[in-house]
Amino acid sequence: MKNPIHVVRAIRSGLILARDPDRLDQVWALFDAAAKAMRGTELAQAIIDGLREDPRGASAFAERPRLEIDLAYLRTLPSGTLGRAFAAHMDHLGLDPAAIPRLEANDEFAYSMAYLYDTHDVWHAVTGFETDVAGELGLQAFYFAQFPARFAGFLLLGGFVNTLFLNFEDRDRRMNAIARGWLLGKRSAALFGVRWADLWTTPLDDVRALLDLDLPAIDSQLPQLRNAEARDRGNGVDHEIKKLLPTKWMPANILEKFLNDRNGEHKRISA
Repeated sequence: MKNPIHVVRAIRSGLILARDPDRLDQVWALFDAAAKAMRGTELAQAIIDGLREDPRGASAFAERPRLEIDLAYLRTLPSGTLGRAFAAHMDHLGLDPAAIPRLEANDEFAYSMAYLYDTHDVWHAVTGFETDVAGELGLQAFYFAQFPARFAGFLLLGGFVNTLFLNFEDRDRRMNAIARGWLLGKRSAALFGVRWADLWTTPLDDVRALLDLDLPAIDSQLPQLRNAEARDRGNGVDHEIKKLLPTKWMPANILEKFLNDRNGEHKRISA
């Protein structure tokens, strides 16, 4: 990190977000500060190299296309198209693309940050993540799965801190979104470098199929993972606990009561 001022700014924004994840202004402040702090470092080069591995990403670096958004035009597209879905997403949030700052893209790292900044809400639309805290964490997990996105890891860390100390009751929804984002990011095609403007008139379902974004398959697997975890806890894990806790340390009747209480509590939570 070359400039300590940018590091301090990033840490400050991260702490604010840990307390209040709805502060969108601090998300962009963190993004900007982290990008400036990483510029010219090995961390920045790792991001560039990771994004360039995919031919679509390599082509984007060579040509550096930028996303131009005409929201009025997108509203006129047929229902079900990517453009119409994106326009509905922006209208729902009350966002005007013209009001979003346009980042400079005068080198490869700056371009990668500008592309991600320009297309962030398109990624929301195609991955199906909402823009609440759980949805934003899910999308950051998607970034984290797709390329070496240290800034996404930092935002996830802030989300964990907020969940642990301030919003523990929301932990299941947030962790499900993070798991969904990670699985979806690992199994889909690389999204960096996609020419979204060329796909505005394409049905959203076809865009997802083109990019291997199989949302129904991932969404159907999450409950199965939870059920598998429940089976593990109820069977093999209990056996392992018994091996680790000999009766000379814990009398058999107390050990059995502990395991029964544990399984009963897990079933209650899962129900």
